[in-house]
Amino acid sequence: MAISPKLIAYLEEDIAGGDITTSVRVPKGKTSAFIIAKEDGVIADMSEAKDIFNYCGADAEIRKPDGSRVAKGDIVMDISGDSHAVLIAERTALNIIGRMSGIATKTARISAKIKKINPRCNVAGTRKTSPGFREYDKKAIALGGGDPHRYNLSDAFLIKDNHLELCTVADAVAKAKAFSVYKKVEIEVENTADALAAAAAGADIIMFDNMTPEMIKSTIAALSEKYLGKGITIEVSGGIREDNVTDYVIAGVDRISMGELTHSVKNFDVSLDVKPAIKTVNLVKTVKI
Repeated sequence: MAISPKLIAYLEEDIAGGDITTSVRVPKGKTSAFIIAKEDGVIADMSEAKDIFNYCGADAEIRKPDGSRVAKGDIVMDISGDSHAVLIAERTALNIIGRMSGIATKTARISAKIKKINPRCNVAGTRKTSPGFREYDKKAIALGGGDPHRYNLSDAFLIKDNHLELCTVADAVAKAKAFSVYKKVEIEVENTADALAAAAAGADIIMFDNMTPEMIKSTIAALSEKYLGKGITIEVSGGIREDNVTDYVIAGVDRISMGELTHSVKNFDVSLDVKPAIKTVNLVKTVKI
């Protein structure tokens, strides 16, 4: 079967020296188990969990596919196979489901808050992901209804403050567009003057970084007459959290990017329970004489 080398590496991190507890204490034999959601939310990365169980030699049947809404108490996966295979795969599979479902659930919750005010505004991730986990962190954002944003530095041009210490806005945009007409050019700005310069230079996306809601409103007003409506996307970022995100759902804002989606993850609570073996008890009837 095909399985991502990354998933194998995550598994081998846990079983590098073998599972000494299972090998010493647990007899081999056919067993059944299930994974249960311990809270409400959006389940994610079930397919990766299935791959892990399969790789270890157990069968897994997904009850709740990636992106499904689940309620506390829902069984999301059934597992069967040798007891050692099930227990060896357990923690790695649960870690992945828990982290990714946590991201998906938070993304969905924040997206709903944004969409309630402006259906055209989207929540987006950032590159503030866990090293080695970006592929799955980004997938979880998408499953939660968010925009994953750039997967890596080659996906699009994002000209930030440190870049602009070394070159002008106009020069940076011109060189980016000369390099490729197929890559979006985004510029990070911190004030109205820089936003106007970015628009004049031909930026496709302007990111308002660490600007207050009042500054964002006034900058959009300054841009609106000459530049907005001509295909420029407005993104806001910096200091935005779940408890203040609605302050940034401002007319003219197309996307709100939040590092909090992935750098401050609360794991979604799931657990694996082995179904107890059916034991046959011989009953002997005692008759008094």
